[in-house]
Amino acid sequence: MMFGWEVDLYGSHGRKLAECLEAAVLAPSVHNTQPWRLRLAPGRVDVLLDRDRLLPVIDPGAREAWMSVGAAILNLRVAVLAAGRMPMSRLLPDPHTPEHAATITFGGPHQPDETIQMLAGAIPKRRTNRRPFRDIEVRDEVLDQLTAAARVEGARLAVTDPVIREAVLSLALTANQWQRSDPAYVEELRTWTAVPDDSTSGIPARSLGPVDARGALPLRDFGLAHPEAPRRIAPFEYAPTVAIVYTAGDTPLDWLRAGQAMERVLLTATVRGVCNTPITAPTELPELRALLGDEHIGQVAQVILRLGYGNPVPSTPRRPVRDVIEIAEPSVR
Repeated sequence: MMFGWEVDLYGSHGRKLAECLEAAVLAPSVHNTQPWRLRLAPGRVDVLLDRDRLLPVIDPGAREAWMSVGAAILNLRVAVLAAGRMPMSRLLPDPHTPEHAATITFGGPHQPDETIQMLAGAIPKRRTNRRPFRDIEVRDEVLDQLTAAARVEGARLAVTDPVIREAVLSLALTANQWQRSDPAYVEELRTWTAVPDDSTSGIPARSLGPVDARGALPLRDFGLAHPEAPRRIAPFEYAPTVAIVYTAGDTPLDWLRAGQAMERVLLTATVRGVCNTPITAPTELPELRALLGDEHIGQVAQVILRLGYGNPVPSTPRRPVRDVIEIAEPSVR
């Protein structure tokens, strides 16, 4: 892939730049909407929120979209580090351009350590797994590593105890029931699910996942909007590991930090062989989200994660890098 300009960091024809950008767009996003754009200029990449790819029903304030962009920023940072340079990142650098999420500039040479190399290697392997997990607890040492990963990015990962876990799953069940009764929700879901095999965004049928035979694990029912499609019923684990990512505030800056923390957690989990499923419905309804934390003490719930051990699942599609990049206009001096 050639971008028509070169930066010393990346050598001839931007080969390493292309690899870093490809890593960025492998980030997870709500409904696989991929709500980001990448603007290239010599020595930097601007990451922008793509407002044309928002979900007005479940995400009217674009909180989840900002988190998705944050995940892409984390991937880009990790990829640049793995490529041997120090990424210098500024979040929300331009108050006159609200959709400008971050600018990543390329600092001096940097020898990537083993952690960065493993995280970079996990980027193409990370998956959202909506299938049953095994009834095996995630080891405490692994959970400690995931907690530390969130802390590095300025967030907190709280692993729930059995009582809180059941309360969280109960909220998720309520959220699913409320959402599925909303025709606008069902229509929005239909737009982004069971997409054709050649689609470059959205969730294909192969990734929808089965329905829990016991009805105890209330994951989002992505097949709801497609009653004509065959549905598989399968037994899910009895006691999933559930963790919540918290931030101190609830602004776009916090959402970007939450997205970066979430992605570092997910990449770390991938390195350790741990699967994940975001449980986002309770955080999409303000009445229920407020029950998961306390903004007055700086504990705002951003995403719930189901963690465990399962079988490999296929990847979801991604738009090619050429479809999300633009070249910055030359500066006027």
